[in-house]
Amino acid sequence: MDTTLKSILNKVFIEKTDSSFFQLVRYTFVGGFAFIIDFGLLFVLTDFVHLHYLLSASISFTVGLVVNYLLSTTWVFSKKVVKNKAIEFLLFALIGLAGLGFNNLFIWLFTDYFGIYYLISKIFTTIIVYLWNFFARKYILFN
Repeated sequence: MDTTLKSILNKVFIEKTDSSFFQLVRYTFVGGFAFIIDFGLLFVLTDFVHLHYLLSASISFTVGLVVNYLLSTTWVFSKKVVKNKAIEFLLFALIGLAGLGFNNLFIWLFTDYFGIYYLISKIFTTIIVYLWNFFARKYILFN
């Protein structure tokens, strides 16, 4: 393997990094994994458990938030503003709660107002919330 490619792969996947670019790449992987869990749980809770899609969205988003937290604090962000894990999670969760508010607002807006199927609404919403979560967490918690 070319040493330049190996160096880039190490920066992307292995070495601790403060580079916003590499953190965004890692956060995209983490977010993708959390999204699969969130989206799958949303579908199961809505279509099989028959919960209202907004309740399902809240539950699935929260599970995705915990997965995102665990992976983000161990792999994405190396610098920490808050040393206390409980306070760090509380701040992470507060940013996530704002994200949950955006999540439910946009899913409702796209689904009830524009008549888009709730799972498609979730995909559009994820893009908006993904950007909010990354930049809020990067600059409030891990800068």
